[in-house]
This record gives sequence, C-alpha cells and structure tokens, in this order.
Amino acid sequence: MTVKTFAQNAANIHFEVSFTEPQAHYADVKMEITNLKKDEITVKMPVWAPGSYLVREFSKNIESFDVSAKDNSSVSFEKVKKNAWKINTKGKNSITVSYRVYAFEVSVRTSFVDASHAFLSPTGIFMFVDGEIADASIVTIIPYKTWSKVSTGLDPIAGGKAFTYYAKNFDWLFDSPIEVGNQDVFEFNAAGVRHEVAMVGGGNYDKEKLKVDMAKLVEKESAIFGENPNKHYVFIVHNYQSGGGGLEHQNSTVLGAKRMGYDDPKTYKSFMGLVAHEYFHLWNVKRLRPIALGPFDYDIENYTTNLWIAEGFTAYYDNLVVSRAGLDNPDGLLGMIEADINAIYNSQGSKVQPLSEASFDAWIKYYRPNENSGNTTVSYYNKGSLIAVMLDLSIIHHSKGAQSLDDAMRFAYNEYYKKKGRGYTDAEMKAVFEKYSGENLDQFYNDYINGTKQLDMNKYMNYAGLELFDQTRTLDQPYLGVVIESGNKIKNVSRGSSAWNDGLNVNDEILAINGERVNDVLERVSEAKVNEKLNFMISRDGIIQNIEVTIKAAPNKSWKIRQMDRPTQQQKAVLEKWLSL
Repeated sequence: MTVKTFAQNAANIHFEVSFTEPQAHYADVKMEITNLKKDEITVKMPVWAPGSYLVREFSKNIESFDVSAKDNSSVSFEKVKKNAWKINTKGKNSITVSYRVYAFEVSVRTSFVDASHAFLSPTGIFMFVDGEIADASIVTIIPYKTWSKVSTGLDPIAGGKAFTYYAKNFDWLFDSPIEVGNQDVFEFNAAGVRHEVAMVGGGNYDKEKLKVDMAKLVEKESAIFGENPNKHYVFIVHNYQSGGGGLEHQNSTVLGAKRMGYDDPKTYKSFMGLVAHEYFHLWNVKRLRPIALGPFDYDIENYTTNLWIAEGFTAYYDNLVVSRAGLDNPDGLLGMIEADINAIYNSQGSKVQPLSEASFDAWIKYYRPNENSGNTTVSYYNKGSLIAVMLDLSIIHHSKGAQSLDDAMRFAYNEYYKKKGRGYTDAEMKAVFEKYSGENLDQFYNDYINGTKQLDMNKYMNYAGLELFDQTRTLDQPYLGVVIESGNKIKNVSRGSSAWNDGLNVNDEILAINGERVNDVLERVSEAKVNEKLNFMISRDGIIQNIEVTIKAAPNKSWKIRQMDRPTQQQKAVLEKWLSL
C-alpha cells in the first residue's frame, strides 16, 4: 500500500466523516474547502453510482445542510437544484460545509449505517465543487467509539490523524467505498498484488480456503491481460442472511454473500463466480471501457450501447475463469452456458429489444423493471455472455487454436487504455473482433447486436464439436402464461400466451376455474388439455368478472449442449483449446 504524506499531497478539500448516532443510521459529514479564489461556488451531490446505471437521487438523504466560515460565522447559501447548493464565498479564504446523510439501504451501491458498522458508498456521502472534479481531497474517518477498523482502497496518509486517506481526484474518491467497524480482515498475495479481504457480519467461511481460491482467480485473470494494474486491492464482503450482488471499483469491490452459505458447494461456487466477475471488471469496464464511461458526469445519465461487452463479456469470463482455476469443471461451465441459452431462446423480450438498445436504456428499463419487462427487454448480461461465447469459439476456430477472445481483450486493453488513455468506440471494438475472428461482422452486428434475430448458437458450438438439442419431453403441455403470487394474484403475463391473448391481467385475483374454487391455479391448468376452454372467475379492482381462456401449448423449449457423434480433429482441437485455456 502506498502511504502518502501531507507535504506531498496538499489538498484544498478535506472531508471528515463521523457517526454520532449510528443506531439511527446517520453519517455526519464535514467538508472543509480552503484556498478559495471565487466569490461563489456550487457544491453538488452525485445522482448515480458508476457501475450501477440508475439515477438514485442520493441528495434525498441529505439533511441539516449548513455552511460556516473559519471564525464560525455563518455563510449565505441557496439550494439551486435537487443536488446543488450555491454558496457565497466572497471575502472568504475557507469554509466548512456540514450535512448529515441518512444511510439505511442495504446494497452494494448504497450507504448503510447501524450500531454495528458503517458502509460508505462514496457517491452518496461526498459532495464535490462544481467544475473541480480533478481536485485532490483528503478524507478522515472518525469511527464510532466501539469500532476500530477502516477498510478502503484509498491510500492512507502518514503523519496526521488516524484513518486519514488521500484521493488524487474525485473520480478516484467516488470509486473508493469505505467500510468502518470491526470487520474480520485477512490478506493474501497474488499476481504481485497485496489483497485485503474485509468480512463484515460473520459467517461460516474458511479464511484459508478463501485465500487459496481467491488467489487462483486473481492469477488467472491477471494472466489474460498480461498484468495487474494495482499494488493494493480490497474486497469488502457483506455477509447477510441472503446476501448477493457486487459492484466493481478501480482497486476494490463490494460483494454481498450468504452468511452461512460458504460450506454449501453450489453457493460457494456462486460466490467464487461473483468474486471472478467483479475482479474481471478491474480491467473490463474500469480500464478497458466504453468511451462514455469515464470521465463521468455525476449529474446525469451516462449512456453507452456497449454494456453487453462491459457486463456480458464479464459474465462469460466469470464462469470461464472459475473453470480455468479448477473451482468448477467443464460440465459446470457448459451448464452455465446452457442456462443462458435457455434464458435468451425462451425470452419474449429478446424478440423485441436489441442488445445495443438494452444497454442504452439500462437507466430506464433494466434498473427499473416492471410487470411487463420480461415481454419487452433482454438482459445484456445473459445475451452479452452468449455473444462472447460465439466470438471466442469463432476466434479459436479461424486461428486454428492460435488465439482466443483473451487475445482480443488483451489487445483492446493495451490499445485503448494503456496507449490512448481513453475508452473505446463501438466501431473500434467491432474492428478488434473482426481482426481476431478474421471475419467481417457487419451482418453479425446487424442481426445480434442491433437486431433481434435469434442467436445461431449451433453454428458456433459446432466449431467445438458440440451441438444444441431440444430435450422438451412433450409438445402438448398446457400453458397459461402467468406468474402467480400469494393470494392467487397474477404477477406477470407472458406475451402471446393464453392469458395474454384472452385478457387476463396483472393484479387479477383468480377466484375459481370452471366454477370451482382453486388453491393452486397452475396445478389446475396443468390438468387441462391443449385447446380446452376454461372459465376464469376473477376479481379485478374489486369487480367480479368471468373470462374464458383457451389453453395453448407451452412454447418454451429445454435446450441442452451435447457432443456431436463424430467430431473432426479440428473440432476436438477447438474444444480442447476452449476448455483448457
């Protein structure tokens, strides 16, 4: 870890975060701004957190905003926008902005404070001076009296107050979450980097096993890109009864885990996949990134059509790396790919929304799902992962095993992040994929990225001597096309289904079918015959109605991957290369 000194890193902004009432879920923030040169400045709170594409309106949690001068005299200010305060600094060399943040939302992207610990998601804690994102800052954390530790990717400063850290600019500060409390901290070294793991909330984890397995993932991913860009990396792991999810940062990550799930093989493998996913983001999206994703505008949405690369490729590699590290076997990897194929092939939304549009509209659709989302949207995680499978197999096939998608990703990382110091455009990444696959990808992009044509997975699986087959047992299974929640209420209606065509609605309460009270709607429908008409008695907004529904056959299929009967030597070689990299 790099230890900074005050003399080396004078900063005009110094934050102090304390916790006078952690049991009430508050963080107390002071922002001292010195060397003022202007008659007025505007301070702002970000509206979103990079990596999580939703305007979250963090300023909604701000209260008791005030400004004072060094002599404790008041300073006039005015709130001018939902997240902005204009401050009169005429004649002032320094001021202190103070405010409280209510923090009681459990997630990897929002702050949470209670009597046991504080998790500070920086875009929801720290304000910035408008136009001064490039400024350095110093952060001092004052833990509550019963807390003793701080875990963060920020560099500590020697020679001053305890728990004081340096951020070279606000992009770095906003990308550095902070955990404060009594977390269980352990370390391991991998790829020449010191890694700190901060386990919050207890659990049945085995520290020695985690050190070994996490190190394997780090080594495998660092090898893909040929280097590890950090000297120090921090995993903040929040262990909850049913935790999950993660968020990537420049030299740290925040992970959610199931507290008592570490000794369950399936749950543990899933956690390893999460570790691999967020760590892979260290390169893919934090450095090798769409041009729109950095430097950021923290006031508004930052749009890109390339989340299928940033997230979808990462989703592919997390499964691949877990397999390469020996924490899963090739059958497990193929099972994950099968799951994605079934999710996309059976998705109504994949027939409506192109992958590029799914990325661009993440702000208003993926992160704001409703009862109709399954009919209108496609996941850039699942479908993007399958695009990565297709390109990987294509590159291995056309290069006769000399190259893979690894080589394309490493080239793009060196070309756009290291050499040019910027993000890539859509056209530039397309050119990279064309360079390594040896193919013109115009039609590929028209069909699969900017269009809604069903992915031809068989073509690419065949390169490796594999094929898809439909193992659906029956073609005449009755299907209503609804998801039922408690109280026999309809939660979702699938496009083109019996329920959709004949007018059953979300929130309808199903009281009876053919005059008979039902406890399990879907079980009753399963007893019907295809093309049979059933009379549904429903309550819609308190009004009893009868709707006749003609039951159709289930449209979904169950796809499996299997080896071809007589694969060629070239196909065998592609498969071996793909699964053994």
